[in-house]
Amino acid sequence: MSRGGAVENRKFRINQFIKEPEVRLIDSDGTMIGIFETAEALLKARAKGLDLVEISPQATPPVCKIINFSKFRYELKRKEKEIKKKQKVSHIKEVRIRPRISEHDLEVKIKRAREFIAGGDKVQFTFMFLGREIRHKDLIIKLLDKIKEFLTDVAVPEGRTSSLSSKIFLVFIPKKRVR
Repeated sequence: MSRGGAVENRKFRINQFIKEPEVRLIDSDGTMIGIFETAEALLKARAKGLDLVEISPQATPPVCKIINFSKFRYELKRKEKEIKKKQKVSHIKEVRIRPRISEHDLEVKIKRAREFIAGGDKVQFTFMFLGREIRHKDLIIKLLDKIKEFLTDVAVPEGRTSSLSSKIFLVFIPKKRVR
């Protein structure tokens, strides 16, 4: 079954698009047949009603396999889908805190951060200042100590605190992700 026109999947050259003079040929059942001229290998593939697909172009000579290209491409897409499905995407969730936050509000925000961390996400605590509040860094140090104390069993700080104008940032990552 030859494919006309441009190759649909640009990763692999098939049939008449294989330009190398010689190829290492693998049969449809996976057994190595040997080294053949490309024209002869193409005839063998057509005799079986299958395609000649260049699997490893960087090898010397290139490795080609006699297979059904449509089925081969379908299997590759299915494998890629499975790999994509197994990947866990991690997001950074932000929790904003002011220096003069009440005790109860802080506990609610820490509880919410624990939920984010349990979900596998990173949590960025952003301490925001208005006006002269930035002079009271001792309040932030107390808040940071309290937050670290409440999150020690589920998360650890990622790096050190960083600041940008009137904001201070600290990111926590789940403990299971620490390497």
